[in-house]
Amino acid sequence: MAAVGQRGTVREFSGFNSQEDAAKLRKAMKGFGTDENAIIEVLTNRTIAQRQQIKLDFKTSFGRDLIADLKSEVSGNFEQVIVGLMMTPTMYDVHELKNAIKGAGTDEGCLIEILASRNNREIQEIVATYKKEFGKSLEDDICGDTSYMFQRVLVSLATGNRDEGSHVNEEQAKTDAQTLYEAGEKKWGTDEVAFLAILCIRNPTHLRRAFEEYKRIANKDIEASIKGEMSGSLEDALLAVVKNMKDRPAYFAERLYQSMKGAGTDDNTLIRVMVSRCEVDMLDIREAFQRMYGKSLFSFIKGDCSGDYKKILLQLSGGE
Repeated sequence: MAAVGQRGTVREFSGFNSQEDAAKLRKAMKGFGTDENAIIEVLTNRTIAQRQQIKLDFKTSFGRDLIADLKSEVSGNFEQVIVGLMMTPTMYDVHELKNAIKGAGTDEGCLIEILASRNNREIQEIVATYKKEFGKSLEDDICGDTSYMFQRVLVSLATGNRDEGSHVNEEQAKTDAQTLYEAGEKKWGTDEVAFLAILCIRNPTHLRRAFEEYKRIANKDIEASIKGEMSGSLEDALLAVVKNMKDRPAYFAERLYQSMKGAGTDDNTLIRVMVSRCEVDMLDIREAFQRMYGKSLFSFIKGDCSGDYKKILLQLSGGE
């Protein structure tokens, strides 16, 4: 994760006093009714590390679990955002992945989003924590819930073993571009394994150079070829990988836009992206959103969402 405050909208709160914050939260939940504004004011203006200290001091001062108390006081989307903010990034990802897999149906978009956008260290921490939390490996759960090439792409990403260097081998980039062209556009049918072997292994800088070379050879972007050659979840997964290699903030800006456009809101995606990126690169995502859609993220959330959870998301967006 990026350094605190580097490109996030949530920064370390100066004059932070975890015991005072714990007392404010207890007061907000004690007695009849809940002071949701007080909860929002504290939790959206503290970093993950500061919230963890508040949670510890809450238990020390009151002998109560802060997350359990919050859950008993709030519900719905408001609860979902607040509980997400109280988790560490790794634990939040782990629970989002589990929720995407368990029960009837699978949230493929969630699986793709997390596994395609996290770095090797983050993926490895997710895998270890998932096993510890649920007693079953993430790979086993993925394999039990997905199939065919889509499954293989997710399993590959879940190894957390991508080259994370920045070296570009010019000849290899040209060879990779040619291989991708011959695996798709140039032949009848598609060699999906060739796409997986290149897109899930090479480092981002090398891939960006290979994508440039691919456009020269195929006379179209790699995304256009994936859309023409693949379909369904496999198409979505490989497109997500390409977009993350090219411009991660733009990928998340698109995820946010897609979650809010049209009738109804994909609350799970909207909340997950806002919670998971607010301390990492939300400033970059905001800029990408404005550039791509000609409207601020703040105004889009303001016009699309309703209820108290909107206040939290507007705060996490960093304002107008």
